[in-house]
Amino acid sequence: MTDFLSKEYWEERYATGDTAWDMEMVSPPLKTYFDQLNNKDLRILIPGAGNSYEAEYFAHNGFTNITVIDIAAEPIERLTNILGDLFGKTINVIQGDFFAHQGQYDLIIEQTFFCALDPSMRKMYVNKMSELLAPNGKVAGVMFRTEFENPGPPFGGTPEEYQKLFEKLFEIKTLENCYNSHPKRENNEVFVQFIKRD
Repeated sequence: MTDFLSKEYWEERYATGDTAWDMEMVSPPLKTYFDQLNNKDLRILIPGAGNSYEAEYFAHNGFTNITVIDIAAEPIERLTNILGDLFGKTINVIQGDFFAHQGQYDLIIEQTFFCALDPSMRKMYVNKMSELLAPNGKVAGVMFRTEFENPGPPFGGTPEEYQKLFEKLFEIKTLENCYNSHPKRENNEVFVQFIKRD
């Protein structure tokens, strides 16, 4: 069985350029969501961040408390190099295992992390998200709404599956088809907002 949590697996993907998930830009549905956030001091976590255009966007739009975590060294090094004076101030960059991470956040951004994990780990993902969120904290982002024929990652899923997976620990505020996906993902994404239950 392939270890999708291993540093070596993901670093080989970056080294060989096997990064089809990378849109080289902020995900359009996420940009729309970010633009309506008023509290620039939200404690924000972006797990499995990859090249993390979202973190850059937050930082350059006045958000002050962003944490990025990825198990692979290459995207972490890239982000660190381009942050300049923002590194260690508005953005905290961590190379490490999300499932071992400790902290408290108001908002966790989902962008191609869930689909990178073996489906057997999805309950673990939900539990860890709940653990890391402060009361009334939320998970927001995009998930695939398709099943892939090829073995993953990425691993697909359905809105019905996500509803069942999250509803015990989260209020399902939004789970709807994206209207403004990147062309590569058109008609294949749902936007989600899941609020942590008390």
